[in-house]
Amino acid sequence: MASSITSQALSVYKMYVSAVLNIGITPIEIKEVLYQSVPHVGILKVMDFINATNEIFGERNISVPLANQSTTTSETRMEKGLAKQKEIFGDIIDNMYKNSTEDLLHIQEYLSANYFGDYITRNGLDLKTREMITLSFLISLGGTESQIKGHIQGNSNVGNDRQTLINLITQLLPSVGYPRTLNAIQCLNEVLPLK
Repeated sequence: MASSITSQALSVYKMYVSAVLNIGITPIEIKEVLYQSVPHVGILKVMDFINATNEIFGERNISVPLANQSTTTSETRMEKGLAKQKEIFGDIIDNMYKNSTEDLLHIQEYLSANYFGDYITRNGLDLKTREMITLSFLISLGGTESQIKGHIQGNSNVGNDRQTLINLITQLLPSVGYPRTLNAIQCLNEVLPLK
């Protein structure tokens, strides 16, 4: 699902949503993947997918809106987001803030508050799953090798091992093609080399 959103493959996405509902993935889990796609591809590219999801839910008598999964408020999103970011990536976050130029510090703050505070702290999916979904978005986007490496390390930090990530990359291959797959493998080998 994550790759189909990133690739703007709406008809494939609809097929996946119907299929995963049939195997027990919950509507909340589907919506959480969808919402988490916003900071990766942008709200303009996600709106049609939100509407399509709501249509599928309507056809299956799943009432929307679903239960709110947010765990932050406008007052706590920065604090909780920064804490979640450090939970995943550790001390590197302090270095990112320290090394940011004054004119770009607001981007670091927005990343902590918005991406991590508004999205990654949400209920509905566990942290290991969220990190794998993030990696799926990044691999599917292409040209994001720096972020791919960071999130390979983040995946490892939250308990997703090398084989789990190889399985993810392998599953993405038909959707993203060989160039993006081989780039992801190169990133994996740099961050988590085979021992």
